[in-house]
Amino acid sequence: MTTSLGPAALESLAGQDILPAEALREPVIERTRDASHGDFATNVAMVLSKAARTNPRELAEKVIAALPADSAIEKVEIAGPGFINFFVSAAAGYQVLPKILEQKHRFGRSTIGNGKRIQVEFVSANPTGPLHVGHGRGAAYGATVADLLHAAGFDVHREYYVNDAGRQMDILATSVWLRYLELAGEEVPFPSNGYQGDYVLDIAATLHREFGDVYRHASAEVFKDVPADEPDGGDKEEHIDALIRRAKFLLEETGYTAGNWQSLGSVESNPAFMNNHCHFWLARDVVKTDSQSLDAGEDIGVHELSLEELETAIADGRMRNSLSLLALGRVFDLRGIDLS
Repeated sequence: MTTSLGPAALESLAGQDILPAEALREPVIERTRDASHGDFATNVAMVLSKAARTNPRELAEKVIAALPADSAIEKVEIAGPGFINFFVSAAAGYQVLPKILEQKHRFGRSTIGNGKRIQVEFVSANPTGPLHVGHGRGAAYGATVADLLHAAGFDVHREYYVNDAGRQMDILATSVWLRYLELAGEEVPFPSNGYQGDYVLDIAATLHREFGDVYRHASAEVFKDVPADEPDGGDKEEHIDALIRRAKFLLEETGYTAGNWQSLGSVESNPAFMNNHCHFWLARDVVKTDSQSLDAGEDIGVHELSLEELETAIADGRMRNSLSLLALGRVFDLRGIDLS
């Protein structure tokens, strides 16, 4: 509508030698802030008045006179030093309805993106804390932006990063274990640099309900040779790092060893990745007990699981790291990969 009228009027003026052809440019047409100034406005007459060797208001009059007729425009006025204000007719909004009914779900789509690849990363919630309404807002905004870009012809890659590695995850795991020890009856001085939220206690309570005292160690054993915490004159970073090392050492003695997981990037590069099955490269000692010891260096098994088999394996406890599996599944889902 107004975006096409403006250039047509300027080209007409150039043809009449009112404007030099080299001065032509795409006019900037914007929504007005004040409804009394119309629906759209442009300052093109003020921008081009010098090239036309005339004052802006006189040029604005010539621009308006050169505008092609359009039933969607009720009237056009000059305001101030040379602004051109467009008033859209009340019926204009209904003109698009037949087009919408004809094109249905294709309406509004375009090829402006021309297949250009673009990545939209959204939410990527910190896994060391609980989700909140802000994450939901980010999910809604991110999904909408990605859908709009896709409708405009871009090749959109939707990304949700699951940052479930590194020191912060070690601190979270240690914090959960210390709360677990409290529930198991141990008196544990909680580290000042540990995660303090109630959600940590909730996770610890679930762990204790499912495993009882399996991972219990005496408080004195846990804090053996651990340097003082900050409230006791020590360094809180050294204190928590030492507790992390003790947790890993003692839990391995108890019989728990974290599995070796293949990176998502290497899974993607495997040709089998794109079929209708989940392929997980799992260490065969994901959960190891005294009665299930494995020789050092034993080969890692490759397991092909359908989604149903995966859900069953999680439900009956054969895969303890269900959170990581579900997070990985969420990434698959966000990338539009069918796991059914």
